[in-house]
Amino acid sequence: MTEAVRRYGFGALSHRNFRLFFVGQGISLIGTWMQNVGEGWLILTLTNSPFYVGLTAALSSIGVLLFSLYAGIIADRTDKRRFIIFMQIAFMLEAFTVAILVWTQVVAVWQVLLLATLLGLASAFDIPMRQSFGVEMVGKDDLMNAIALNSSLFNAGRLVGPAIAGLLIGAVGIAWCYFLNGLSYIAVIAGLLMMRLPKVTSPPKTTSAWMGFREVLTYLRRERRVRVLIILTAVLSVFGFPYIAMMPVFARDVLHGGATGYGALTSSIGIGAVVGALAIALRSGRIRKRGRLMLLGGTAFGVLLILFSASRVLPLSMVLVALAGCAMIVNNSLMNTLLQTSAPDHLRGRIMGFYSFVFVGMAPFGAFLFGVVAEHAGVPTTIAAGGGIVALAVIMAAWMVPELRET
Repeated sequence: MTEAVRRYGFGALSHRNFRLFFVGQGISLIGTWMQNVGEGWLILTLTNSPFYVGLTAALSSIGVLLFSLYAGIIADRTDKRRFIIFMQIAFMLEAFTVAILVWTQVVAVWQVLLLATLLGLASAFDIPMRQSFGVEMVGKDDLMNAIALNSSLFNAGRLVGPAIAGLLIGAVGIAWCYFLNGLSYIAVIAGLLMMRLPKVTSPPKTTSAWMGFREVLTYLRRERRVRVLIILTAVLSVFGFPYIAMMPVFARDVLHGGATGYGALTSSIGIGAVVGALAIALRSGRIRKRGRLMLLGGTAFGVLLILFSASRVLPLSMVLVALAGCAMIVNNSLMNTLLQTSAPDHLRGRIMGFYSFVFVGMAPFGAFLFGVVAEHAGVPTTIAAGGGIVALAVIMAAWMVPELRET
């Protein structure tokens, strides 16, 4: 089996530990997307307010913004597998709690908001742990393949989960989205418990958390390439990725496609992302200039956003957002790989904490900024401006930091 998966370009799957994680994560991600859809519908049903829908999403991310940097410090000092299991249990309990509240008809807005906040806090610690755990499962040689496969899994879940959620909400109610998501975490926990990993020897805690934070800041000041990768991630998170939040408005007010058009655009993004992730996975062993391809993907992403903003025909828009989704995943997968392979082992958790902070934690600011600008300048202009900033930032990084092109 090992030789077969390597021959077909899936080297990460030759590692037993990663196969266990991959299967469990695949099941869990479908449940996660089901809950995401159910949560939005639940809060809209309770409040009939788009503001509360946005607030719930923001509260789910606020924990990452506040605590992911500290979580990175913890990741370098603890048994990552054990910590990830604890976080999966926390996610499972949150899902079951909401399901019970809905079934017993006592659910209230404040409960959903509180639980979304707690979910965000758990995510703040889970994301850096999982990001830095990959190299322990597959090693550095197959890390890019593992990251690309995880990205394809995430976006495949984006396609399957919402479709199942839509059927469940209509047939048996919102609570089942939460309940089945809670059950799905059992697959991840079982996979983690079945892994065979070398005994973890935690480094001596000779310094405080603040000193650990200063250590990674010193590293980032010294390593220009890693610092620029973090900055580029922040630029894409604030000015590029929020285009997805504008899809409902673009579909309704620009393309006049209604809910059907919105679904078509969202599915196109997911399809493009899956194709991009699988392409990286299949070619991971043959990509020599990873930095160059990452920069090409980032530039293409910005340019495609500009082209998309000018489209007024649904089929063309679907093609452009599919290509944008593909370019986005190519950029993200390679940037994640470059950060993890560049970081020394004792700092990897903290580097991925910074990555989580800018990639996930800053996303609500980008969505808010897009919303404010779009209110005054229009959605097409906002998306075009974001794409222009992204393309310019990536081109400047390629020009000013030539070592990125040669990585």
